[in-house]
This record gives sequence, C-alpha cells and structure tokens, in this order.
Amino acid sequence: MNYRIIISILGRVLAIEAGLLLAPLAVALLYGESGWPFVWTIALTLAAGGGMIALGNKRRGSLRPREGFVSVTLSWVFISAFGALPFVFSGAIPNYISALFEIISGFTTTGASVLPEVESVPKGVLFWRSFSHFVGGMGVLVFMMAVLPTDDEHSMHLLRAEVPGPVKGKLMPKMRGTARTLYYIYVVMTLVEVVLLLFGGLSLFDALTTAFGTAGTGGFGVRNASIGAYDSAYVDVVVGVFMVAFGVNFNLYYIVLVKRSLKGLKSQELWGYLLVVALATVTIALNIVHQYNGILQALRYSFFQVSSIVTTTGFATADFNKWPSYSRATLVLLMLMGACAGSTGGGTKVARLVILCKTIWGEIRQLISPRSVVRVTLDGERLDNAAVRNTMVYYMLYTLFALGSFLLLSLEGYDLETTFTSVISCLSNIGPGLGLVGPTGNFAIWSGPGKLLLSLCMLLGRLEIFPVLTLFAAGFRMKGKK
Repeated sequence: MNYRIIISILGRVLAIEAGLLLAPLAVALLYGESGWPFVWTIALTLAAGGGMIALGNKRRGSLRPREGFVSVTLSWVFISAFGALPFVFSGAIPNYISALFEIISGFTTTGASVLPEVESVPKGVLFWRSFSHFVGGMGVLVFMMAVLPTDDEHSMHLLRAEVPGPVKGKLMPKMRGTARTLYYIYVVMTLVEVVLLLFGGLSLFDALTTAFGTAGTGGFGVRNASIGAYDSAYVDVVVGVFMVAFGVNFNLYYIVLVKRSLKGLKSQELWGYLLVVALATVTIALNIVHQYNGILQALRYSFFQVSSIVTTTGFATADFNKWPSYSRATLVLLMLMGACAGSTGGGTKVARLVILCKTIWGEIRQLISPRSVVRVTLDGERLDNAAVRNTMVYYMLYTLFALGSFLLLSLEGYDLETTFTSVISCLSNIGPGLGLVGPTGNFAIWSGPGKLLLSLCMLLGRLEIFPVLTLFAAGFRMKGKK
C-alpha cells in the first residue's frame, strides 16, 4: 500500500475544504454573526492538510486502484471529521457525534438531521450545512480533480471509486476534462434554479440554500417546514422539476449538450426512471386526493414528494406520514430504487434495477430453452459478466448491511417502522423516513452509537459499499502481515 500518496490526497482534500469554509465565513460576517467558529475550523483544517501534503509529497509514487478506493473512503471520513467542527464551535450542535452525523448527512447528500428546528441556527452554519450538499453531490474527489492538476492515471482510479453506478463511462480522453465538464453542467443547472427561485419570491439566501439541496439531492432546508414553508405552487414545481433533473445521469447531459447527440435520449435507464416517477405520481395522487382540494392539488403534492424521495433529496411539502398505506409503501419502494447512475441522487440506482430485471428474465429464458444464448444488454450494448456480477453482489451486500444495521438499531427499542426506515433512508441517502423520523421528526432520538451506525450507513450508501469495504480489507491485510 502506497501510504504517502494517500496522505498527499487527504492533505489536498483538507486544503480544499479549508478554502470552501471561506464561503460560510463570509455569510456569517455578512449577517453580523461571529466568524470565529469558521476561523478556528479553517486554521485546524489547513494545519492538518498542510502537514499531510508535506509528508505525502516525499517519494509519492503511483496510485493503484486499491489506493484509489482507500483514498476516496478516507477523504470522505476526514472532510466530515473537520467539517463537523463549525457546528460544535458555534454551539448549534454541541455534541461532536451529533455534529458528525449532521455533516456526514450533508456531504453524503442524505439530509437526515438531528436539529429539532433550524430557523434559530446562525445563517453561516445553515449555509455551510446546505453548501455541504452541493460539494458532496458531484463528489469531493471529483471537485478536487476539477480544480487541481492531477494526472489521468490518478484521476481514473479516484473517479471509478467515487462516481455512483454499476457502469463507469469515460466521457472525454482526459479525466480532468471529464470532471470539469460535469461541474460546468452542475453549476449552470444550479444557477438557473437560483434565478427561477428568486423570481418565485425567495430571498437570495433561501434560493441559494434550496438550490444547493436540490443540486446535491440532499434536502437540508433553512425553514422548519422545509419547502412547505413557502406555500407556493410555483416553488414546488421549480424545485420538483430540478430534483428530477438532477436525478438524471450526467453522462446523458454531456452527450446531448456537449456532443449534440440525441443518443442520450434513448437511454433505457432514463425512460425507466421517468416512467416510475410518472406512475408513482399519478397513483399516489389518486390515493391521497380525498385529503386535498381536488386532483390538481393532490398531483402537486404527490409529484413533489415522489421527486424528493426517488431522487433521495428529502425536501417535504406535506407530512406523508399521514398519507394512506399505499402511498407510504410506494415511497419506501422509491427509497430503495433511487435515481439514475451517474447522477447526484442516491439509492441502489435505476440502472442496477434494469440489469437485475434483465438478468432474472434471462435466467427464466435459459430454464425454458437451455440451449439458448442469453445476453444482458443495456442501451443496446452487451454487458460483460463482471458488470452483471458486480450488480448482483451489490444487491446482496446492500441487503446484508440493511438487515444487519436494522437488527443492531432495533436494540434501542423504537418501533419497527421508525427503525427500518431510518436504516433505509440513511443507506439510500434519502433523509426523512417514516414514524418518528418522518418529515416532521428528526434523528436526534438515536443514541451516540446509533448515530455512528447510521453515519456508517450514509457513507456506505454514498460510496456504494465497495470502496468502504476496500478500506476494511486493507486494514485486515495489514493486521495479517503483523
């Protein structure tokens, strides 16, 4: 294991985080709040990052796939460990474990919160909380590759470990160019949403923080009632449409916008995703229409909540805990599915569901006609056995981690609905669940160990399990050598 290159990458990530903390510092000073929580955090982060860069730059060597996976996992751990400090220093969340849960929820774009109410929290802290969604949405290492010089070999291993989805595609000959192009699209879409929200009457602060949460599909709000506080059909539609848009594979945006090809519009995953959103919206609206003033209002609330849950954003305009069983069950299924691969959304991804269904159908055909040759394809291209095997193993690991976490968390004694949806919402990076952790509740009910377990679930969900397991495998290998 090349530890120096890992240390060097971690140092650069912390240096970038220190630079990002200047934004909430400026917001705090703009609103007349104390900037010391951010000043102290920046100082500590820079000191740690600078020391690691100095240590890691000596005889760095090359980055292999194993180091890439370990670097990505540790980067998310380190950026969260230091990113939690403003919450503690400001007194917004005095307990460090709770603060760590909050910022991991932010960077992984989960949106699960321990804060019972947010409107009394300092603006600078709220901005940092929402800004973490924007940073984590496209990936911490992808951001680093977009702004710092890295060679293509290093970039390839980092991008493979951090970009979500069963199939990693290279959009451009240069990996750094890929990262920059993705970020250009990401930033432009976010700015367009900000402008549209300003037209809807939101303040610049509310428009920015809402757009950060939408872009990263995170869901941290700056109002106690989330998006429902604005009570605006226009805002609901704008945020709902952009949630769906950020749940689309960014590779398709590149193909359509940059390469000017309509090939991206033929994606099976895209149409499957849009079909699920449409069907869930219509059926839930019909199921809840008796609770609202007509079908149009029911469609408004149904579309927003379906968009929020399927993209794992977590914004809310209604207390869906009070919806009928069918609607709540549908939302739980959407939690498990999630958005498209290569998007900022979480969940197991639509592409994996498509591959799973095609694999099952292929096995059935093989049983019926043993001599037939069955090939699993996606968008007309044959998938190799490694991609299919990766999908099957991922689903098995997801199930094992979900059941194991559910069993451990059940020791705290809360009802099964609260416990199960807490695990699923964190493992799928959604935010709100059902029961006590529904849209009007929060995750403060869990003990310190419970929050650490759920924090691990959030990291496993965002990094899609394998990079985290690589870290543990490296640790066991070191122990074995001793």
